[in-house]
Amino acid sequence: MTTLLYAIIEFITYVHEKILTWNDDYEYNFTDKQLHFLLIGIVGMALIFAVHPIFKFLAERKMTLAVTWIYVVTVLIVITFAIEIGQRLTKTGTMDFRDIIYGLGGFFLMFAIFWFVRLIIKIFLYLIFGRKKKAQIEEEQDD
Repeated sequence: MTTLLYAIIEFITYVHEKILTWNDDYEYNFTDKQLHFLLIGIVGMALIFAVHPIFKFLAERKMTLAVTWIYVVTVLIVITFAIEIGQRLTKTGTMDFRDIIYGLGGFFLMFAIFWFVRLIIKIFLYLIFGRKKKAQIEEEQDD
């Protein structure tokens, strides 16, 4: 876990230094706060342009559970990383990448069980009510 975090920090540092070099080379003289404002704004908008079509596609097909799932997984990743980093900083536990994997694995398993039970209920309801509706529509068309 520590190795992964250091690799991420090294990458962020590399990007940060590269942006500062561009700032100096082109004499823009942006402050650190202005650079953060611009960079996070640009990254956020890029994510909007990338994610919005996917969510729109899913919503048009009434796949809102998929949208919900993506959102929850994203939040859980942030929460699990925050817990592990918090344990490291406060020395109240051991920062371990496997804790993140196991935590997310627990969610994936519980969600799979939920999805399967939901599917069974939907099939059951279709078999009971779906056939009746289909028969009613066919009767109305015969009249």
